[in-house]
Amino acid sequence: MDTLKIKDLSVSVLDKVILKDFNLEIKSGEIHVIMGPNGVGKSTLSKVIMGHDDYKIIKGEIYFNDVLLNDLKTDERARLGLFLGMQMPLEIEGVTNADMLRTAIHAKKKEEFKLFDFIKELENKVNELNLKSEMIHRGVNQGFSGGERKKNEILQMYMLKPKMLLLDEIDSGLDVDSLKTVGNEVFKYFNEYNPGILLVTHYKRLLEYIKPDFVHIMVDGKIIKTGDFSLVQEIEKNGYNEYKTKNVNSIGTCVVKEMINNE
Repeated sequence: MDTLKIKDLSVSVLDKVILKDFNLEIKSGEIHVIMGPNGVGKSTLSKVIMGHDDYKIIKGEIYFNDVLLNDLKTDERARLGLFLGMQMPLEIEGVTNADMLRTAIHAKKKEEFKLFDFIKELENKVNELNLKSEMIHRGVNQGFSGGERKKNEILQMYMLKPKMLLLDEIDSGLDVDSLKTVGNEVFKYFNEYNPGILLVTHYKRLLEYIKPDFVHIMVDGKIIKTGDFSLVQEIEKNGYNEYKTKNVNSIGTCVVKEMINNE
């Protein structure tokens, strides 16, 4: 069983502390959803797990299968089986989708890599995602719409076959049809390969396709409540004000309360 374990993690960016004594454990076969107001550290969490250079670990540890990740580079984390589906996938000019995936998979499989099998699998998955076949020969995400970029993230996921998925607002900017495709493909991958999933989202609609085991509410850089899907329904109805107030009271500072009210 694969396990991602985050222990007492505090993280800063540009000298501002974002995550504060954060704790979470995700095992293969589990889907964890992180929800919360803007600016509380949800995207920071996924980026620091993947090793983004802008984020500084002040204290705490991140382990994947008992391997300490803190000082590993992003590609080393990816080789261990971590995958980040980004909220705003980057455009890379001069490197085609096919070339990037072929290079990554060849590095992973080495002598077991079979070019014909790679091409066949890539073509099949492009068709399943309703992407144009010529897109795999373009620069990564070059000229892609927002929905096409998100589908391209799912294509990469399927081809690389990671053990732990970090999906940061993959539903943002998607129309109804693309949302259904992305949601169904992620859940299909989950059922087929049994990874652990950390999913950051603001909306219930994605969770109609990707059924969570655990829902966590995050405020001020830490998880303040955990529940099941009923917690999502509660948030849809009442918002986050109750949890913001509780967190302020627990901190006991009027300054933080003023900051939250002005969000």
